[in-house]
Formats: sequence, structure tokens, C-alpha cells
Amino acid sequence: MSRLAVFLIIVILSSLITLAYLLWGLLIAAPAAGLDDKNPYRDRRAVYVIRGVVMFLCPVVGPAFFGVSFLVYKILFRQQVDLGDVIFSKDRVRMHIKADEEAERNMVPLEEALAVSDKKNLRALMMNIIKGDITKSLATIMLALNSQDSETSHYAASVLRDELNDFRMNVQKYYKEIENEDEDDTEYEVMLIDYMESVLGQKIFADMEQKRFVQILSDKMEGLFTKDKGQITLDRYEKLCLLLLHSEMFDDMKKWCDRLREQYYWELPAYTCYLKMYFTMGDRNNFFKVLQELRDSDVVIDNETLQLMRIFEQGR
Repeated sequence: MSRLAVFLIIVILSSLITLAYLLWGLLIAAPAAGLDDKNPYRDRRAVYVIRGVVMFLCPVVGPAFFGVSFLVYKILFRQQVDLGDVIFSKDRVRMHIKADEEAERNMVPLEEALAVSDKKNLRALMMNIIKGDITKSLATIMLALNSQDSETSHYAASVLRDELNDFRMNVQKYYKEIENEDEDDTEYEVMLIDYMESVLGQKIFADMEQKRFVQILSDKMEGLFTKDKGQITLDRYEKLCLLLLHSEMFDDMKKWCDRLREQYYWELPAYTCYLKMYFTMGDRNNFFKVLQELRDSDVVIDNETLQLMRIFEQGR
């Protein structure tokens, strides 16, 4: 048998496998499942069409890739986890926050410096910290308020007072710019949202004032959503949801979680924001419903989320 004949046979077999998979997906699997229960905005048939196109364009390699991926997924990631006996106690959860390396280089030495009585080095360290972008170091500077060195604590209080006053003034300035911009312009909304999220995320205000500014942020995000929701990135959605969670503004958070999932249904935060909200609220039924939806989805679960799932399992 010639090499051409072998090649044609392989291509024909690959095409038949692809056609069979596509017909099975479109005529049997997708209609049986209907719309995606986890995301009503996605038709399951689109997944099979895309995979079919890839498999037709890449004979042998395409079907082999999806086949191996399916087996690996089934073997490694489909084990059932019994989470029915999880107790909704925050004491059982250890928060894992992605490290900010630049902030850590300043924060850890400051924490250690506060534990010693070397005032000279502590003051020098404070000076080094404020040489950078103070806006990103406000939470770190707050640590120095409890310093036994009165000069260090006084200096930290002065820096924080000035920066927080600047923040209040800048918010008002952006407000005026937004009022004066054209109806379709979004430049100042985006600038205000990013600025407020960077400062409010450090949680340096008193609870009442923090909540007031978070409400302002939510309102400005609403304006941007009305004008051009495409500019609300995944990161902006997630930061707003976490700020609303910290202020226990659950109604607003639910609204933004719904919008996040509608716009970025394929991303992990579209599920984890719901999980954090329902866990904080103690809504056991919805928590496990979303958790099961995440496990059944095609979303890649990161290491942090897997660790939390193991913690829930250990809480039985």
C-alpha cells in the first residue's frame, strides 16, 4: 500500500470520527442538556461546533488532543467531593491572597521593625517606604500608628491624614470632570474607578466612610456599565465585588456578580465571587449550588480554589 493511500485512509478515518462526534454533540448531547444551566447565555452546541471545526482542520492531532484532554480531565479532576457537612464558620477558612511582591518587600520589614526598639532604623525604614508610591503603601503605613516610637507614629498619622484628604479631594475632582464630559465619554469614569479601587482595597477608612465610598464606586461603575460595559474588565468587576463583600452590601454585590457572570462566564471569578458572598451570608444552599456548577463547568480551577475546597472537605 502506497504512502498516499495510507495518508488518505488516516484522513478519512479522522474525518469520520470528527463527523460522528459533531453529530452526536449537536443531535444528542446538546439538545439533551439544553442551555448551559450554569450560564443561560451560552448554548452548548457552540462548544461542539468549535471543537468540530478544530478537529476537521487538524486531522488526527485535533481528535487526539480532545480525546486525551477528556481522559485526563475525567481521571484527575472529576473525583466527587462530599461537602455536605461543611460548617459555615469563618474560623475554618484561611484566606489566601495573591502576593503583591512590591508591597511585601516593604510590609514585612516594617512589621519586624515595629517589634524592636531601634528607633533610628525604624524611622529610616519609614522614610524609604514613603519614597515610593504612597497610595499603594497606605495599609503598610497604618502599621506604624501603633509604634512605641511617638515620632514614627506621629509621622505615619500625618502622612495618612494628608493622603486620605487628597483621596477625598480627588474623588470630588473626578466627580466634577464626569459631570462636564460628553454623554458618551468614559475616560474619567475609568480613571475614578481604578483610583478608588486601589485605595479602598487597602481598607484604611473607618467602616462608615469605607461603605460610603464603596457606594460611590458602585454608582460610578453603574454609569460606566450604562455607557460601555465592555470597559468593565474582569479585574474591575472582581475588585468591586470584594469591596462590596467587605462592607456587607450583599444586594449590590449580587447585582454585580450576576453581571460579572454574564460578561465573563468562562472565568473563575464569575464563580468564586458568588461563593465568597454566599459563604459570608451563610446561604448554604446557594453556596453548594454554585460550587457544584463550578465543578461541572469547563472553567479551570486554580490552586487556591482547590485548596479551599480541600479545607471545606476537612470541615466535615
